[in-house]
Order: sequence, then C-alpha cells, then structure tokens
Amino acid sequence: MKPSIVRLAAGSIALLAAGVWLGGILVLGAIVAPTVFGMVPAPTSADAMTIVFTSFDKIAMTAAAIVAVCEVVALRARAKIPPTKIDVARLAVIGAAGALAVVQGLWLSPTIVALHRDGAVRGSGELGQKLERFHSWSETCGKTESLLLVALVVLLAHALARGPREA
Repeated sequence: MKPSIVRLAAGSIALLAAGVWLGGILVLGAIVAPTVFGMVPAPTSADAMTIVFTSFDKIAMTAAAIVAVCEVVALRARAKIPPTKIDVARLAVIGAAGALAVVQGLWLSPTIVALHRDGAVRGSGELGQKLERFHSWSETCGKTESLLLVALVVLLAHALARGPREA
C-alpha cells in the first residue's frame, strides 16, 4: 500500500478518535453532569454519574490508544522523512492528553467512586473534603485534556491538509 494512503487512513482514524474523545469530555462536562446533578437528588445523581464517568474513561483511554497507534503508523509510513517540529508537537500533545486520560481512568475516577461508595459527601467531613479534592483534580484534568485535544485536532487536521510529503 502507498505510504500516502496509509498516512491518510491513519490520520483520518486518529482525527475521528480524537473527536470522539474531545466531544465526550465536552458533552459530559457541559451537559450531562450539570443536568443530572441539577435534576436528580443525591446520592442517586452521584451513583449515576460515577457509572457514566467510569464508562467514558474506558472510551477516552481507548481513543488515546487509537490516536497513538495511528500516529506511529503514519510516522512509520514516511520512515525516510525525518519528523518535523509539528510532528514532535503532535506526539507531545498525544502523550500528554493520553497520560491525563490514564490518570483519570485509573486513579481519579476509581478514587472518587470508592469515596462515594464509602458515603463521602463533597465538602462534608474528612471523606467529603478528600472527595472535594479529587473532584477538583478530576475537573482540572478534564479541562486540561480538553485544551490539549483541541490542539491535537488542529495538529491532526494540519497534517492531513499538508498532504503527502514523499522523499
């Protein structure tokens, strides 16, 4: 298969995966969480949202893996051309956003779920204070991940628009 076709396919799949990842974060943070927490009484709202967030964490980590694999495939397809500064920036953004998805999925969300299961109420008592801290870190993680993913979408689109650069 021609390297330009491989790069186009890999870049397109990476862009779609990044779009799902970013869109999911934005929909959950801007629509789902405020709606559920605003309309459903506690602790049922937290029960529902812990399921939603932990389910999405799996989607985010899978999307991160897909994007990373696609990037490796695309770079290998043009093995004779050294990476550009934009290629390195794209790899750095993929690594940082992927690391945040893993931190969220393997540490922050499970800790929040465990605290909720143990009866923690945000801001109330020692467990509630701990829940508040983890929730704050989780929000910061999601916001940072979103900004990185916006940059990634731009960088992936740039790579696709740049077209083939055969040696």
